[in-house]
Amino acid sequence: MRIWITVMRLAVRALVAYKARSLLTMLGIIIGIAAVIIMINVGRGASAGIQQQIQSLGADMLMVFPGSSQKGGVRGSYGSKATLRIQDAEAIAKECLSVLRTTHLTVRTAQLVAGENNWNTTVAGTTADYPLIRDWPIARGDFFSPHHIRAAASVAVLGDTVRKNLFGPDAEAIGRTIRINNVPFRIIGTLAVKGIDPRGRDQDDTVFVPHRTFARRLLGSQLPGVIHFICLSAVSKEQVEEAKREVEALLRQRHHIRAGTEDDFSVRTLDEFAEAAEKTMGIMTVLLTAIASVSLVVGGIGIMNIMLVSVTERTREIGVRLAVGARKADVLIQFLVEAITLSIVGGVFGTILGICASVLVALLTGWPIPIGLDAIALATLFSAAVGIFFGFYPAHKASAMNPIEALRYE
Repeated sequence: MRIWITVMRLAVRALVAYKARSLLTMLGIIIGIAAVIIMINVGRGASAGIQQQIQSLGADMLMVFPGSSQKGGVRGSYGSKATLRIQDAEAIAKECLSVLRTTHLTVRTAQLVAGENNWNTTVAGTTADYPLIRDWPIARGDFFSPHHIRAAASVAVLGDTVRKNLFGPDAEAIGRTIRINNVPFRIIGTLAVKGIDPRGRDQDDTVFVPHRTFARRLLGSQLPGVIHFICLSAVSKEQVEEAKREVEALLRQRHHIRAGTEDDFSVRTLDEFAEAAEKTMGIMTVLLTAIASVSLVVGGIGIMNIMLVSVTERTREIGVRLAVGARKADVLIQFLVEAITLSIVGGVFGTILGICASVLVALLTGWPIPIGLDAIALATLFSAAVGIFFGFYPAHKASAMNPIEALRYE
C-alpha cells in the first residue's frame, strides 16, 4: 500500500512540475468526455421529449387511417383513398367491447376571419368525445355537446394558436363570432395549450366544429359520410392490443375484405409510434456518441505523445532508479500511473463540463434531459481505459531501458 502511495505522489509531482503541458494534455480528454456525456444525455432527452409528444396525443389511444390509393401502378400513402365512413366509427363504438370511446374527424384548411384579423388554419369536424379521447382540457368555456351535433349548430372551439392570432394573446374569445369560409360560427370554448406533435405540427393551430355542421355548411355535398380518420380510446392500457384486434376484425367484416387480401385501412397504437421513435433516437444516440468518442481517441494520442516526450526528458532519472535497484515493473507502474492520472483528472473536469452543458441544453430546448449516473460512470471508465491504453507503450518503453545507456544519456 505504501508503495502505491509513493508512486501516486511521484506521479502527481511529475505532472505538477509541468502544469501548462499537463493541462493542455488533459484538454483533449476533457473535451472528449464532455462530448460523450452531452451526446448521451441529449439523445436521451430528445427521446424523452418525443415520448412526451406522443403521449400528448391521448391516453390509451388508437388511430384508424383510411387505405391507400393505386393508380397506374403508383400507390399512395395511407389516407389517400376514402375508405372510412361515419357508420364505421359508430359500429366500432357499439360492437368493440375493449373500446371505451370513439370519435372521428374530417379536416380541411380554411380561412378564418374575426373583425379585421384573419388566419388560415385547419378546421376539423368531430364529435363531443374528442377532447376526452385526446385528454385535451378546456381552457375556457365548453366543448360542443351531442345536442350541438344533432342540431348542426354553428359553434366552434378554438385551439390556443388560433385564438391568439385572431383575438390577441390576452383577449376573451368566448361568445364572439368568426367566419369560416364566410360561414359565421359562434365561439363557445377554447382549448388548453397542447404543443407540438411528433411530426412537428402545432396541435393548437386547429378549430373544431360539430361534424354535421362541418359536412353541411363547409363541405356541402362533397363525399357525404366520409371521414379522414377515427380515434379510439381503449378501456385500459392493457387492452389496447385487444381493442386493435377487435377493430381490425370488425372493419374487415364491414368492408368485405377476404382472408389474405390487403386491408383498406390501418390501425395504429401509440406504442407503435413510441417504439419507432425510440429505435430512431437510440440509433442517433449511438451514432452521436461514436462521433464524440473520436475526440477521446485524439486526447489519448495526446497523452501518449506527451508521455513519450516525458520518458525522453527523464532518461537519466530512469537510469538512476534502475541502477539503485528499482525493478522494471516499478518504472512501468510509475509512468502508467502518470498517464492514468492525467486521463482521470481530465475525465473529472470533462464530466463536470458535460453535466453543465447538458443542463444548458435542457434550458435552451425545454427537453427533459436526465443526468444519468450510468453516463458519468461510463465516462469515468472511458477516461481510465484511455489512460491505460495510450499510456502503456510509453511506460513499457521507459521500463525497457538499459540502465547503463540511460545514465550516459545527455
